[in-house]
Amino acid sequence: MMRWLHLPLGLLLILGCSLDGPSTKATAHAAFETPPQRPAVLYADTVAAQQEITRSRENAITRAVEAVTPAVVSINVLEVRRVQVRDPFSNFFNDPFFEHFFDRRPRTMEREVQNLGSGFVISADGYIVTNEHVVGHATQIEVQFPDGRSMEAELVGSDHASDLALLKVTPAEPLAYLAFADATAPIPGEWVIALGNPFGLFEAADPTVTVGVVSAVGRNLQTRRDGRVYRDMIQTDAAINRGNSGGPLVNADGDVIGVNTAIIGPAGGSVGIGFAVPSDRATRILDELRTHGEVDRSYYTGVQLIDVDRRIAQGLGLAQARGAFVRDVDPRSPADAAGLQRYDVIVSLDDRPVANRQDFLVGLYDFRPGDDVTLALIRDGERITTTLEIGRQG
Repeated sequence: MMRWLHLPLGLLLILGCSLDGPSTKATAHAAFETPPQRPAVLYADTVAAQQEITRSRENAITRAVEAVTPAVVSINVLEVRRVQVRDPFSNFFNDPFFEHFFDRRPRTMEREVQNLGSGFVISADGYIVTNEHVVGHATQIEVQFPDGRSMEAELVGSDHASDLALLKVTPAEPLAYLAFADATAPIPGEWVIALGNPFGLFEAADPTVTVGVVSAVGRNLQTRRDGRVYRDMIQTDAAINRGNSGGPLVNADGDVIGVNTAIIGPAGGSVGIGFAVPSDRATRILDELRTHGEVDRSYYTGVQLIDVDRRIAQGLGLAQARGAFVRDVDPRSPADAAGLQRYDVIVSLDDRPVANRQDFLVGLYDFRPGDDVTLALIRDGERITTTLEIGRQG
């Protein structure tokens, strides 16, 4: 080992001593001479090469990120939540006699908590998109921009079912904003970019950028816990983590194709399965929120449905147990006017398959009172179609 340690030093000393050259005096004099100037042509070539390298590092993704970053914001929220508080001694005094004198049942209390998320500006005058689960119960909303500015925001409206919300700030000057993509559907496999502020790490700073592809389109999710309905979602493997909620999912042109909303993963971390509300659905809902502050889903059909099980399928001679079975129709209701009858089986709603009662109810979320929908029915073994005008409750 020592031989290897001494070898480089020995070589260095040998090389230093074996150099042939001028005398010590001449060498000392040369040290004070002005170094030769770099030729102008060589310098220009070096700068051009560096610029070419920089250009070669740029691509559609980096250009899109540079374009959209100024319009992506962080959202800090204060909200009041109801929580149940248990007496810490309740397990030690679980005695009916003791409970007669001391009420130790869980109590509901309100406490102020902080929530965070992301969003993006969609108009120069300060309209901002985010998720309803970020700001739906807010008492105070603060929006922070990448350039360090911070503004108070008001909640214009929110829609629990689609998990979208619209905010408004009042800027002193026009804001940079993003545009939604046109009606062209995202293509599975195309590059996409997710931007936001995961875990609230970087407030008032450039957003975090993750890149992936469109993994799938048309994904339908439903959370039974809180009643949200996610229809035709865009699935992506671009990393979306807690705090990214409400941020934009953009394509390589820098157009917004979706609003980052949900993930499937442990403890709010990304495992490459994220979902965004598609732009065509988001724009319609946001227009309603901007105009009315809410989405009108007070529809009424007057049809009572149950799932088609194996027994019903056999009784009706159906090849498979699929569809929504009409158990009853309210007199003088929209369903009655559309000609629906008992024992009909609804198998599609506006060309979307209906596998069960839930499919029918969820399908109505795309419509509003007064809209016409086309239903396909199985009646006496034959397939027929009819048009149902959705009514309004009350």
